[in-house]
Amino acid sequence: MPSVNNDQSARQRNKARFKPAVLAMAIASVCAATSVQADGRLEGSYKVEASNIGLQGALVRIEELNLETTTARDGSFEFPPVKAGTYTLTVNYLGAETQSRKVVVTDNQLNTESFVLASSDKTEEVLVIGHASNINRALNRQRAADNIVSVVNADAIGQLPDANAAESLRRIPGVSVELDQGEGRKVSIRGLSPDLNSVTINGATVPSPDKGDRSVNLDVVSSDLLESLEVTKSITPDMDADSIGGSVNIKSLSAYDRDGFFYKLNAEGSKDDNTGDTSPKLAGTVSDIFSVGDGTDNLGVAAGISWQKRKFGSDNVETGGKWAFEDDGTAKLEEVELRDYQITRERLGATLNFDYKLNRDNELYLRTLYSEFKDTELRNSVTAEFDSPVSAGETGEIKEPKRELKDREEIQKIVSTVLGGTSRNDAWTIDYSVSYSHAEEKKPDATESAFESSSNFEGRFNDTKKPKITAVDGFYQASNYELKEVEVSDSKTTDKLYNFKLDITRDFDWNDNPAMVKFGGKISRRDKDADEDVLKYEDFPNPGMASFVKGNVDYSLGRFGPEINPSAVRSALGSAQEKEEDKEKSVIEDYTMQEDINAAYLMGRVDVEKWRFLTGVRYEGTDFTAEGYQFDKEPDEIATKRKVSKDYDHWLPALHARYRINDNTLVRAAWTHSVVRPTFEQARPGVLIDEDKAELGNPDLKPVESSNLDLGIEHYMGRAGVISAFVFYKDLENFIYSTDVAGTPGRYESFDEAKIALNGDSGHVYGLELAYSKQFSELPYPFNGLLINANATFADSKAEVEGAKDNKLVKRDIALPGQSDVTANLVLGYELDRLSLRLSTNYKSSYLDEVTRVSDKRFDLYVDDYTQMDFTASYQLTDELNVFFQAVNLTDEAFYKYTGKEKYNAQYEEYGTAWKLGVTLSNF
Repeated sequence: MPSVNNDQSARQRNKARFKPAVLAMAIASVCAATSVQADGRLEGSYKVEASNIGLQGALVRIEELNLETTTARDGSFEFPPVKAGTYTLTVNYLGAETQSRKVVVTDNQLNTESFVLASSDKTEEVLVIGHASNINRALNRQRAADNIVSVVNADAIGQLPDANAAESLRRIPGVSVELDQGEGRKVSIRGLSPDLNSVTINGATVPSPDKGDRSVNLDVVSSDLLESLEVTKSITPDMDADSIGGSVNIKSLSAYDRDGFFYKLNAEGSKDDNTGDTSPKLAGTVSDIFSVGDGTDNLGVAAGISWQKRKFGSDNVETGGKWAFEDDGTAKLEEVELRDYQITRERLGATLNFDYKLNRDNELYLRTLYSEFKDTELRNSVTAEFDSPVSAGETGEIKEPKRELKDREEIQKIVSTVLGGTSRNDAWTIDYSVSYSHAEEKKPDATESAFESSSNFEGRFNDTKKPKITAVDGFYQASNYELKEVEVSDSKTTDKLYNFKLDITRDFDWNDNPAMVKFGGKISRRDKDADEDVLKYEDFPNPGMASFVKGNVDYSLGRFGPEINPSAVRSALGSAQEKEEDKEKSVIEDYTMQEDINAAYLMGRVDVEKWRFLTGVRYEGTDFTAEGYQFDKEPDEIATKRKVSKDYDHWLPALHARYRINDNTLVRAAWTHSVVRPTFEQARPGVLIDEDKAELGNPDLKPVESSNLDLGIEHYMGRAGVISAFVFYKDLENFIYSTDVAGTPGRYESFDEAKIALNGDSGHVYGLELAYSKQFSELPYPFNGLLINANATFADSKAEVEGAKDNKLVKRDIALPGQSDVTANLVLGYELDRLSLRLSTNYKSSYLDEVTRVSDKRFDLYVDDYTQMDFTASYQLTDELNVFFQAVNLTDEAFYKYTGKEKYNAQYEEYGTAWKLGVTLSNF
């Protein structure tokens, strides 16, 4: 693969250093041109009268100046310096009456105004407590944003049966999840692949524990430790540009989210239908505010811990797309594998956060989050390969079938620490932070054992969607199998990320219009390392499978046969006559990568009557270095180290506009640019050559670039009410796909198979996002407890790919992998007095998962549409004690992947329903 010219790289680095200097001079010019015209100070708070809880997201406006701000998470607000005079100050919060008063601002003086939400006709309770109130609080934050965002907060998360952060996010408009063993894992936004999104924790980018991915497995993060989840769909220049679908920010709790001492304890038990196992879960959070030194309520401390140990399983049958297609469109089966999973999944999470107010103008904070995810998996499998392809119902010969046991423990960890602060000086505000994030994945002492039969057996299958094997008795008898090989592997992947970020904001008047200029930068240093060692054991003195089994596998998709005992396999390792390193597997997946990103931006905002404009540009310069191996299997298994490096940069302009028809109706538009770098699997320098077959990483891949357009309208309707519609368009360049280029002219001409990731020329995505939420409080009792929360996203995409056919490159159009045409959510709720009921449904339409042969679309792999229905019921026994019941996957929806047509299986997996019963003790 071509290497980067060193002289050219040096010129690019010098050029990259020059560009931030140009941006810095532009920032200095802007600041020199602005002036502060007044120095009166106005601040205050908006809280609930009885409980003193702060309300976040309220709009606070000085009417005569058209100057607007929003309340922070503790309910406080602050304006930049304003001219001396008498003004009308208003506070508007969805679902509450707008409050207004006259205030007097004096030069060089501080004026503090306190607003309270008074108790009246249960208004306070409705706005602060319950599922509808949680929607209401999220909508206030959404309305106040300069850009297009969607929010879900902690209490709403706790009122639905979501085990992790990914499952909580799927309730947001335009968001769906990819599943692993029936649990949400990765997040898809607006129908796009998780690889095109970014994830941050408390504003700090989260590295990925997976070996090959950038996308973060959010099933690692427990939902019990979250304060809120925010999805940004149109990024601003002060944000990292690494999101095309959207950016997810996970916020952990702060003591200032509540008033004074707060605690919440949760205990639950669950039962899995598939296995009959029961599982415990415990969680607790606590926070308080202290007065230290000469300050008053100036130190906030919040802590939380969550633990769950869940036992469950799944039944699986998959072909992996191994069908022989006929000219008439029908297909015959070549091979099928039956799999039974027994899983113990343990989550441990903890958070400890500090907020310290040195004085009214200076604040410090420390945010920490620790998450550990441990999966212990036993997977029994049996593989039936037919001597020649057979149709459903046709008897064929299963040649030398194989039974395997995978016995492994996977441990994933994510640690995030952010130390930062805010300083204010008249019209200036400085925000700064330094963060360290660490992710890792370990698979210690994992074994994979293979038992093979030297005999052939007659058998057949029926049902092309869920192939069920029926064979002669000999196929199921342990006496016909012998232990041929055991692989023992140790692997570890680490991903470390260091960030320093500085943001400087100056408020000023521009032609008597409130304005702001913001500039800053970010330094990011990332190190990704992967290492695996594999030992192979063979030639066992007593290989008969009969001594390695412990009964039959409990399998719902047909007759399976004997279950392999993992302890017996491990005990036999010491007696193996042959033990050697698997050089290929121990080398080809090893790599180290360094990715350094330097960013700077300039951004401005101005309010002109009912318009708000925000514009700016972001610069990102990237240095990338990677080391890996090329492994040639023939003739002598030679490993050669490969090192590559390159650098590149991007200028990324943005323009956001918001028009306020009134306080509750907004029109938004955005034009943004984003860039997503290749995954580590795609960009690794590893190359495997096995005679005429090759698998190649491609470190020369270009990042995916996107120009994004968004336009929409939001109308807020009192308590928990909103209706919105957004259209979006994304124009992609250099999108990445996997293909086979064997036989094409050049370096791949002599290969029969050459798999590699390549850049496509262009692609596009367009769609419509709709959302509706309403609490029908105007209806007569008891119907005033009804609640509907619904959203749907409709998307389409197109891209061109190319691959080998008859020693030539051919092209065809596809949908972008991972893109669903329709994603939707519906929550039907009822809240009355102490009773709360919710029935939630999540839908995701089918999508293209992988193009295996560009030359033949019949072998494309698709994930079928998926609909999951969950139910929650809770009752408030006392003001502090709540009991709840939850049912997850009520309709027993299965995961299904197919090959070309829906009738031809690639993978089918059943999980069953999970039932939960628990209690929550809280003083909120």
